[in-house]
Order: sequence, then structure tokens, then C-alpha cells
Amino acid sequence: MRGWLWLLVVLALGGLFWWGMQRNPKELPSVLAKERRPAPDFTLPLLPPYRAEWGEAFRLADHLGKRPIVLNFWASWCYPACYEEAPILEASWRRHREEVLFVGVNTQDKEEEALRFIAQFGLTFPQVYDPRGRVGVDYGMYGVPETFFIDREGRVLARHAGAIDEATLARYLEEALR
Repeated sequence: MRGWLWLLVVLALGGLFWWGMQRNPKELPSVLAKERRPAPDFTLPLLPPYRAEWGEAFRLADHLGKRPIVLNFWASWCYPACYEEAPILEASWRRHREEVLFVGVNTQDKEEEALRFIAQFGLTFPQVYDPRGRVGVDYGMYGVPETFFIDREGRVLARHAGAIDEATLARYLEEALR
């Protein structure tokens, strides 16, 4: 009798594992995006290289309703995904900076490591520092990198999990700019 019980437990766990492996992690649900909810506001300190242009702190509400926003959560320890997408985000920011605001949220990281990452990729769009990852919780973030697209009305339009490629970023930007 005990043998059958163990067999059932092993089969159930195996089935659960198999089901989980069939899911695409980029399709993790986001209630914010699905229901087009307002983007959760936050105020976080800007990392030192951005303070001259953007001030000491960045408050999302000050920028909502003006233009679409690309909110990218990242960390220096997020290898290789964050390293793959950083140049793509920077290039897109340089192309669209007059019409779309890009904001990086460095999360659960050490400031010195974040600053090295920023220098390595020459990131010029504003970067805020969230060492405890509290803003990510408000957005329902599963892990880094994740990118949220906020429309002109300040509502979450879409969420992308994992490193974003150039074509996917362009598609989301096109939708946000409509």
C-alpha cells in the first residue's frame, strides 16, 4: 500500500514538473497589463550619473500622461539576459528619446556593481536604485530582466519577461505610440 502512495506522489510531482516545463516564461500573466491598470507610482533615488539631469529622486507620477514609458527592471548579477538587452535598450532610447521615456530600475543589487554595469554599456537613460526590490513587487515582477510598457494615459500596456530583443521592443513601442 505504501509503495502505491509513493508512486502516486512521484507521478503527481512528475506531471506538475512536465506541465511547468511546457509553459513559456515570457507569457507569465500580468494583471496590470491584462486589465490595463494604472502604473503603480514610485519615488526612488536616481543613481549618481543621472542626478545632474534628472535630480536626486525620480517620481514616476511626474512623467505619467505625457508620453509612453518603458520601465526596465535589471540587475548587474543578471547574466546573460540583462547584458544582452542593455545595448538594445540604449540604442532604442537614443532613437526615441523625444517621444518615449525609458527608465531603468536597478533592483536587488549593490550600487557599485550597478554603476559598473551602467558604465560598461554607456547607459544614458535615467536609472533609479531599488536595493530591496519593492517596486518590482508592486509591478508583480517575477525576476530580472522584465520590461513594462506604460501608455500615454499612464496605464500598463504590456509586460515582457526576459531579455527583450530589438524586434519585440519595436513592436511594443509601435503599440505604445499609437
